[in-house]
Amino acid sequence: MILALTLEKLIESVEDMPSLPQVVTEIIRISEDPNSTPQDVQKLLAQDQVLTAKILRLANSSFYGFARRINTITEATILLGFQTIRSIVFAASVGNFLTKSLGGYQLDQNELWKHSQAVAMTSRYIARQKRFKNPEIFYTAGIIHDIGKLVLNQYLQEDYQKVLSLIYDEGYDFLKAEETVLGFNHAQTGMKLAEKWNLPPEMVEAIGCHHSPEEAKINPTLSSVLHISDSIALMMGFGLGIGGLAYNFSDFALQTTGIDGQQIENILPAVTDLMVDKSSFEIF
Repeated sequence: MILALTLEKLIESVEDMPSLPQVVTEIIRISEDPNSTPQDVQKLLAQDQVLTAKILRLANSSFYGFARRINTITEATILLGFQTIRSIVFAASVGNFLTKSLGGYQLDQNELWKHSQAVAMTSRYIARQKRFKNPEIFYTAGIIHDIGKLVLNQYLQEDYQKVLSLIYDEGYDFLKAEETVLGFNHAQTGMKLAEKWNLPPEMVEAIGCHHSPEEAKINPTLSSVLHISDSIALMMGFGLGIGGLAYNFSDFALQTTGIDGQQIENILPAVTDLMVDKSSFEIF
């Protein structure tokens, strides 16, 4: 194994990553307080007009499917609920990290964001269709499931030819090639960053297990939905990058969620319809 990236370097990289935006920390606190009101959310966001505009654009996208236009944060909170507003604030805030081009992964500017949003939307759709508890956490996990790529990108770019050789000459899948060359894969790295952000344990686990849902212990369903949604997004052409076509559906994930091949075929056109609205993606 070629350990071009030591654990010490990894931790140092994670420490250099931006902290979870304060507005996200505050919206999590407000959404978990039973005494909070929609006006509390409005007050929190009132000073950031740019973020407010992004949130309202997402709230008015066809993905949320509300019949009439939502004009204020208070109105959005009343109509969509605290948990949905929380996930929208998360996407609008953290999404800024995901718009960069990642040469090490062959992802152009905005491609990681579009892939992440596609995974998030698909995850929420599946959770709602299957009546899984709290579908908004599925959406939020989808937004940041590949956050580890931001940490590993510069190292992967330095060893790009080694990764290509392992994939095309040795027959490695991308995840194994990434781990062989760097010593860690992006799922493991993303889990470390999520821990730094003090995100819920089930979300931390899902980020770390989205390529290996069978390893999840806290919430295997969340990890499994994230895995399936990741594969569906790649099938739809969102964020293929290097090795993007190498992922398959885990039997464990399919069994855990109760999804079969026919249901996958039904999910594809349904989420495609959700993604027609460009405002779901173009908020930056």
